[in-house]
Amino acid sequence: MNAILTSFTRFPISFSKEFLTVAASTLVLLLLCVLFAPSSLSYGALSGSLPFAATLAIVGLGQMLVVQQGGFDLSVPGGVSLAVVISSHVPAGNSADLLPAILLAFVCAMGAGLINGFMVGFLRLNAIVATIGMNALLFGGVFAVSGGVPRITTDLLAVIAGGEIYGIANAIYFAIAIVLIFTIVMKQTVIGRRFEAVGANPLAARAIGQPIRLYQMMAYLFAQLHYCVAGILIAGITVQPTAFQGNPLLLPSVAVVVLGGTSLLGGRGFPVATVIAAFFLSQLSQLALAVGLPYSAQTIIQALALGFGIAVYSLRWTRLKEFTLATKKEKTNEII
Repeated sequence: MNAILTSFTRFPISFSKEFLTVAASTLVLLLLCVLFAPSSLSYGALSGSLPFAATLAIVGLGQMLVVQQGGFDLSVPGGVSLAVVISSHVPAGNSADLLPAILLAFVCAMGAGLINGFMVGFLRLNAIVATIGMNALLFGGVFAVSGGVPRITTDLLAVIAGGEIYGIANAIYFAIAIVLIFTIVMKQTVIGRRFEAVGANPLAARAIGQPIRLYQMMAYLFAQLHYCVAGILIAGITVQPTAFQGNPLLLPSVAVVVLGGTSLLGGRGFPVATVIAAFFLSQLSQLALAVGLPYSAQTIIQALALGFGIAVYSLRWTRLKEFTLATKKEKTNEII
């Protein structure tokens, strides 16, 4: 027993402020669901929402890479939608052609990511302008492949992405695997730590000889690969995916990054907190629908969640506490 206690003492479990903040917010949200909308926590509701929360988590991790380098990727809708239509239209219902279609989707995602990264990292174009242009190009590819007409997904992809193991959707397993790999690479490897250091202080990183432009380009490349995985999963989860499946993911992808505690100025990222934030945002939408708010109100809810995240992490709580204590002290002195 002493040996076990000693081992825990040597290797204490610590959680970041960002993780604790989003975890506490999620617990409060679940309590509100129990009190006001218990149906939103039923098995049927969760089995329908969690796979899409998993895809949002994957998209959020890709957006987080870009935000860590001080940018924004507005090509999320096009990247996700192109992966959806390629994986559903190219096989044309034939499961034997699914693998070539998935490989084609990844090749397109790599091309889009490299172009984005080259424009932002090497040509020094504004990230918002560059990625908006790329988003338009990606949607051009979407219409070239699909013609804007939805198509039923292949049986194999429906089993892989939309199936379940032990009552848990396969999409959740994919999200767990990706966040584990993501966390190990970002937090336990030299490349990951350098990536965060470049995002936190590019000038200092350049002074010590770090290839900051290469890191910035790779952020956009791997972001597109995340969008591609999410798009393929959506194509399997949705029976008849449309050409616009990626459109609702742009604002939530930024919101989960902010709620997860990643600074919009770049630097350190929090992948586990980002995944929890994806569940938080998804469950918040379920709560809103359960209490009778229209589906159109989801955009407002997501915007409010984004504003909430910015406010929570931007507010100087230490200074606020010091100001409150000083105010109370002044009032006490006046009374005396």
